Amino acid sequence: MLAEYLPVLLFIAISLVIGTSLVVIGGLLGPRRPDSEKLSPYECGFEAFEDTRMKFDVRYYLVAILFILFDLEIAFFIPWAVALEEIGMLGFGAMLFFVALLVVGFVVEWRKGALEWE
Repeated sequence: MLAEYLPVLLFIAISLVIGTSLVVIGGLLGPRRPDSEKLSPYECGFEAFEDTRMKFDVRYYLVAILFILFDLEIAFFIPWAVALEEIGMLGFGAMLFFVALLVVGFVVEWRKGALEWE
């Protein structure tokens, strides 16, 4: 059984070695010339005029979380589309139910004003 997973484990090991070595080599051979501009905090091209620990509006996080939520749910369409012939009408009905839930959730969030940005 281990022989079946050997190519995957080998691929992971080789990619870890290559990735780690590239990061280490870049850190060792890369230029190090820090100046005041590089070491200053960057905020939209100008100096910060308030405390950096100021509170963000909750709507920013809400829109970001909703985007991630709906984006990840859309990823379920790919395996469904690939296996549509094998799953038949039962799978098609289940996906229609899933899509209906997505639409209902989207409409609820839209009516609550969660997608509004002032």
